[in-house]
Amino acid sequence: MTRYLARRLLSMIPVLLGITLITFLVMQVVPGDPLQLMVDPKGRELDPETIRAIKAKWGLDLPVHLQYLRFLGNAVRGDLGFSYRFNRDVNITVLERIPATATLAIAAMLLAMIIGVTLGIASAVRHRTWFDVGSMVFALAGVSTPIFWLGLMMMYLFGVVWKVLPPSGYGTWRNLIMPSVALGLSSSGVLARLTRSSMLNVVRTEYITTARAKGLSERTVIYRHALKNALIPVITILGVQTGSLLSGAVVTETVFAWPGVGRLLMESIMNRDLPVIQGCVLLIATIFLFVNVIVDINYALIDPRIRYR
Repeated sequence: MTRYLARRLLSMIPVLLGITLITFLVMQVVPGDPLQLMVDPKGRELDPETIRAIKAKWGLDLPVHLQYLRFLGNAVRGDLGFSYRFNRDVNITVLERIPATATLAIAAMLLAMIIGVTLGIASAVRHRTWFDVGSMVFALAGVSTPIFWLGLMMMYLFGVVWKVLPPSGYGTWRNLIMPSVALGLSSSGVLARLTRSSMLNVVRTEYITTARAKGLSERTVIYRHALKNALIPVITILGVQTGSLLSGAVVTETVFAWPGVGRLLMESIMNRDLPVIQGCVLLIATIFLFVNVIVDINYALIDPRIRYR
């Protein structure tokens, strides 16, 4: 296991390098001048001396490949540079937004797991009933509904019409309800469909038939024997859904004015604040890669037959 973890951690390095390179190159071709946004948002012309001074200060006078190498050299030392927009350390700018994003992502994932896994198990147990059909229709609606549309509708109904929840903002548990539901509903639909499919495959196997023939209760058969083996593909999709939650958080945080990393990333893209963009993308990619390593480790914990070398 130690050797396997070492290989996985080492394999993350080229992935992160590729992500930073792609992000850097994309931001070089995006329209808009960061100097104008940095100094004069109204777009008025700057004199040549001011332009040269600003470029020299931020290293923008260097060739593109040297700018990227300079970023990598600083990033290895833990220095992601300074924000063009905020004129402060990128590490501090990004890290102070992590608690809000972590709160939203964890709440959305817990909601998705509770709804998705519960519906999937219940649908498999009540296969080909009205409950099964209704659950899968709900799951399909969750997968198909755009996050931004669901967020706006919830804001309008619960925040404006009925006024039972704050339409936006951050600070209390009531502010968390709508963003977490909007973000977690899509993942719950995916988990429900996959859990149902996996459970149906497991309950048709011979060892489940043997367990029932022994006179075990249906609850024991389902939760003690079938569910554990059905969780392998569910755990796999949980790792994938983590990426969906992190990407969906960009939209959700923007819609609900949630002060997280996703909203910071969106604002930085609009202002072409490359250091902050690189910091946000690097953080999201690192979290996604580590989650997938944790998912692989959980395989061996759930199924003792799985061994890593």
